[in-house]
Amino acid sequence: MAVSIAAESPLTPDLGLLFERHTADMHADTPPESIHMMDRGALEAPGISFFVLRDGGVPLAMGAFKRIDGTHAEIKSMHVLAEHRGRGLSRAMLDHLVAEARAAGILRLSLETGSQDAFAPARGLYARAGFLECPPFDGYVLDPNSVYMTRLIG
Repeated sequence: MAVSIAAESPLTPDLGLLFERHTADMHADTPPESIHMMDRGALEAPGISFFVLRDGGVPLAMGAFKRIDGTHAEIKSMHVLAEHRGRGLSRAMLDHLVAEARAAGILRLSLETGSQDAFAPARGLYARAGFLECPPFDGYVLDPNSVYMTRLIG
């Protein structure tokens, strides 16, 4: 099978399982007031670039970045289906998001992720990709359930 990553609409009908699992994972260990995920409709907004990783046409992962300003963007909705983790798909999606953001003129990428143990693999992925912890950005506030990270990419 061939793995591909391409820009798509988050409203594409066959992405339902990705969004269901992403929502369930976000709500599993995080209090509602600390969840900062965007729903499918919000990800369709201008200023957001949304991508899907498919293997043989089957959607296995998604990720997006949202422009904060002309040179700063935030990674949103990174998710790989649990049964397909461990294959390097998360890193492939992250590398794709960095490359697409750079091509769009973004110089800094930032993100918010959970501080709970369930998010340790995500924090490790971001750290290995050069993201460093930083203060809250773009309206976020200090929250014991959140870790903020950033990386220069330009």
